[in-house]
Amino acid sequence: MTVLDIPELALVALVGISGSGKSTFAGRHFASSQVLSSDAFRAMVADDENDQSASAEAFDALHYVAGKRLRAGRLTVVDATNLQPHARAALVRVAREHDVLPVAIVLDVPEALAWERTEARSDRTFGRQVLARMSRDLRRSYGQLAREGFRKVHVLRGTEEIEAAEIRYERLFNDRRELTGPFDIVGDVHGCRVELEALLTRLGWRLDRDDAGRAVDATHPSGRTAVFVGDLVDRGPDSPGVLRLVMGMVTAGHALCVPGNHEQKLLRKLRGRNVKVAHGLAETLAQLDAEPAEFTAEVAAFVDGLVSHYVLDGGRLVVAHAGLKEEYQGRASGRVRAFALYGETTGETDEYGLPVRYPWAREYRGSAMVVYGHTPTPEPEWVNNTICVDTGCVFGGRLTALRYPERELVSVPAEREWYAPVRPLTAAPARPDEVLELTDVTGRRHVEHAYGSLTVPAENGAAALEVMSRFAVDPRRLVWLPPTMAPCSTSQLAGYLEHPAEAFADYRAAGVDRVVCEEKHMGSRAVVLVCRVPDGGPFGPGGGVVHTRTGRPFFGEPLDTELLDRVRAAVTGAGLWDELATDWLLLDCELLPWSAKATGLIREQYAGVGAAGRAGLPVAVATLDAAIGRGLDVAELRDRMARRRDDVSAYTAAYRAYVGPTDGLGGVRLAPFAVLAGAKGSYGDRDHGWHLAMADRLCAADPDFFLPTGRRVVDLSDGAAVREATEWWLALTGTGGEGMVVKPYAGPAARSGRGSLLQPGIKCRGREYLRIIYGPEYTEPEQLAALRRRSLGRKRGLALREHALGLAALDALVDGAPLWRRHELVFAILACESEPVDPRL
Repeated sequence: MTVLDIPELALVALVGISGSGKSTFAGRHFASSQVLSSDAFRAMVADDENDQSASAEAFDALHYVAGKRLRAGRLTVVDATNLQPHARAALVRVAREHDVLPVAIVLDVPEALAWERTEARSDRTFGRQVLARMSRDLRRSYGQLAREGFRKVHVLRGTEEIEAAEIRYERLFNDRRELTGPFDIVGDVHGCRVELEALLTRLGWRLDRDDAGRAVDATHPSGRTAVFVGDLVDRGPDSPGVLRLVMGMVTAGHALCVPGNHEQKLLRKLRGRNVKVAHGLAETLAQLDAEPAEFTAEVAAFVDGLVSHYVLDGGRLVVAHAGLKEEYQGRASGRVRAFALYGETTGETDEYGLPVRYPWAREYRGSAMVVYGHTPTPEPEWVNNTICVDTGCVFGGRLTALRYPERELVSVPAEREWYAPVRPLTAAPARPDEVLELTDVTGRRHVEHAYGSLTVPAENGAAALEVMSRFAVDPRRLVWLPPTMAPCSTSQLAGYLEHPAEAFADYRAAGVDRVVCEEKHMGSRAVVLVCRVPDGGPFGPGGGVVHTRTGRPFFGEPLDTELLDRVRAAVTGAGLWDELATDWLLLDCELLPWSAKATGLIREQYAGVGAAGRAGLPVAVATLDAAIGRGLDVAELRDRMARRRDDVSAYTAAYRAYVGPTDGLGGVRLAPFAVLAGAKGSYGDRDHGWHLAMADRLCAADPDFFLPTGRRVVDLSDGAAVREATEWWLALTGTGGEGMVVKPYAGPAARSGRGSLLQPGIKCRGREYLRIIYGPEYTEPEQLAALRRRSLGRKRGLALREHALGLAALDALVDGAPLWRRHELVFAILACESEPVDPRL
């Protein structure tokens, strides 16, 4: 048996004369979908697989399909003679374009046998001389295949070898998906041995030392694996000590290491190549001169064996020295290795004479986390699920590690500045804080923040961009958007879809013992950003903004300015500017009546249904009454029509309860229920008692405009308090109220006992109000039974994601983060609104 080892992802070229059995071999060893036959492509383009005049078009199509398969990461086999150098060169080119290895499998059978097989086929009409020429071409190909770029060449001579051959797939060296960690990924060390030992110790590693006291290995009691991102050497005081430790850990299986550009340059020097001794190489060479020659040889062998990058944890983690674009991950080519070592530059140099790095991470949309180093940064920052952990230790910064999967950053300070950087480590970013770029929000994006992470699909981002670019307020003033709110678990109580018992049970299950029940005002959500000075503040001209939950101006001018003036006066009257030491406040409110903003919606979506029902159903009932009077058996139908009539009346009464006359701001009320942030910080950590107390002070300052929010604070272990809150809800909804929102009393940023964010609020809507949402007849037993099967999981997940983004946006705002970073978070909230979730929930 002859075993042919080929990579799992490769372009395999079968090479052999006509009649050598290539198609039979391909059919035996590969799936039919993996094999691209030149004969089949000639048939596609010319309806005749033997039409040699169609070969150019056929191979053009074959190469195109091969490229599509390789781009998708699928093994591809080309069944053609592949005897001419130009034909093979085209295949090698396709392989290199997609960064996969080209492999040749040569089938060499006696010419006489091949001619015998050819004569047996009625569709082969060429003469023996053609086969003889093919045989000569095959002989010349033997010595050329490796030089032409084929990374593996397998030659099978004779039918016995061909029949006995077995294909065995091998992973690329960079494919270590079976390793799931946990990992400690260490940034650029650059010869800083003392700092490396300190960092490993802080991470919980135990150092093993030789008789001379030198660290030669390290183990972790929890079985963690260290991963070094390269640039172990140069510039620092002890490159040999760093190498000795890392080499020992790798050899013992306690660590992985990818090469950095400094290791590659060192290797070329050690191999006798002519390299420029600069950027710290001189220091490393001098340090190695003090080591035994055997150690230097081990270093050269170690560096020579390093793999450009690693794909780990089932493909969820990629480590490369300079990072790696998605299309290069798990691939093998000179281009991939060059990117992993050096990254990508724009071709320009900065004022320090250093190459300007192309910001590939800002365009990264891959699902794998990419951890890298190479370019020192004062602070590690997540950018689209990528992070650079080189924090310039050798330049006097810090040595940093990322703990995976915990996403925890651990660092130790440098003992001193070991090497003066050409470019200051704390150089200001080239991008101005206030500049927004389209690439920040387009395509599939991964958004990292302090409360978690999420992926924004490209289509959701496109929908948000439509709103943001056409309708939204100035991004400088769009600092937060409210999250969607999930309803309580479905009630099984007769006649009810939602009930307080389920809302309380939901929070008990999350470990919450105290909640606040807030009256749910039926209006339109209004976010108010108000500045103390009408034409001042840090958000541009206008003194603030009033916008909807999707970021649009609320009324438009001049009403929005009038509303801001009214809020500003109330904040002044309540004394909140001085008490909170701020010149701006961000308020979460509800504006009433509903009709003040939703007149068109009420008229088009609700009033038409009510008017049609009120016009038609009483007539239908009267007609059926007359039919019953004539002795017809339509009593059941009449009762059903009467119920529908009554349901429509209840439906009309439900939406009419939220309609009221307004004239400008006359008749408009604003119900604040949270003070989200001010100049001194975010107030997400304040309990809801504090938030409602602030809201009450605004109401007291202007009771004609501000509407207080009724509330009940409930200890969930107190049965009497629970019953009293339930009775309050029944009374509230029985007189036309929408219902209530139940919130953890601890505040917006409250967490469960397990440390995860809690739902910011669970809505519990009244029985009659839900007619507006689910239709007039939703209380019919069969409809209610169907609605009780509704799934809430997606809605709840969406609410938590948007809530986390909102908290991160508030933190970014008060921390003075760049506008583009704040906008990225707010934009992601709006993009989440495009998730396919039942809007009635």
